[in-house]
Amino acid sequence: MKHYLQFKDFTADEYAYLFERAALIKKKFKSYEKHHPLVDRTLAMIFEKASTRTRVSFEAGMYQLGGSVVHLTTGDSQLGRAEPIEDSAKVISRMTDLVMIRTFEQTKIERFAAHSRVPVINGLTNEFHPCQILADIFTFIEHRGSIAGKVVAWVGDGNNMANTWLQAAELLGFKVHVSTPRGYEVDEKLASGPSGPSAGSYQFFSDPLEACKGADLVTTDVWTSMGYEAENEARKKAFADWCVDQEMMAVAKPDALFMHCLPAHRGEEVEADVIDGPQSVVWDEAENRMHVQKALMEYLLLGRVA
Repeated sequence: MKHYLQFKDFTADEYAYLFERAALIKKKFKSYEKHHPLVDRTLAMIFEKASTRTRVSFEAGMYQLGGSVVHLTTGDSQLGRAEPIEDSAKVISRMTDLVMIRTFEQTKIERFAAHSRVPVINGLTNEFHPCQILADIFTFIEHRGSIAGKVVAWVGDGNNMANTWLQAAELLGFKVHVSTPRGYEVDEKLASGPSGPSAGSYQFFSDPLEACKGADLVTTDVWTSMGYEAENEARKKAFADWCVDQEMMAVAKPDALFMHCLPAHRGEEVEADVIDGPQSVVWDEAENRMHVQKALMEYLLLGRVA
């Protein structure tokens, strides 16, 4: 049994399989061809953080695989009434085949997984967002081919997305140019372990324009992630120069893509002309959450399918 709690939980070879499998599953979806490998399997979705894309992509995806879904929040279960995580894990994993959790601290999902009898998927934590980067890389592959040897410019907060991009770069052989305001840097040890990221996979830039130079992909996220709302006004001031604009896209490669995990605030972390412009692939990126997660759920439950 495997869990998927952060990007480095899988190998490069496993990712190659998942991307290939996601492409096949998406092709079947677009052709209205049934693909029901998970008949009679049940996914439990546990939400401590609100969600649009995570809920729709996992729920629709599981139904499309022939399975069923149980949706839980802290407001309608014992999870919100101080039942130990360990007890919840033991009970829920006896009744379902797969669990997806979207929560705050990474330690919560790790504790749940340690006492679960079924695979657990990280739908987002404060520290990591592996399913989103899985979708982002799959989207890049669809549009530009292999991401190996490419440059990804991350502009904005050193958050769960940035942490996960660093893990992906080390595993899959590309480079991340990171630019964050002072005080909002990536925690290198959290992202890559005690020794930090390898020298060839990560470079920091104090100037976001410099980070975007020569990039194959420019990507960002909201300035204030869920759980940090009290810092909103301070963050708006600190991040004022970290809005992805036409000038940043102009110094990237001519065929550079723009991505954003959504929801987006036009005029804050990205200009409307960029996210709604010809280089943006945010709608493909959002849809691809469903396809890569279908491949992921199939793999966790069935292994490699011939």
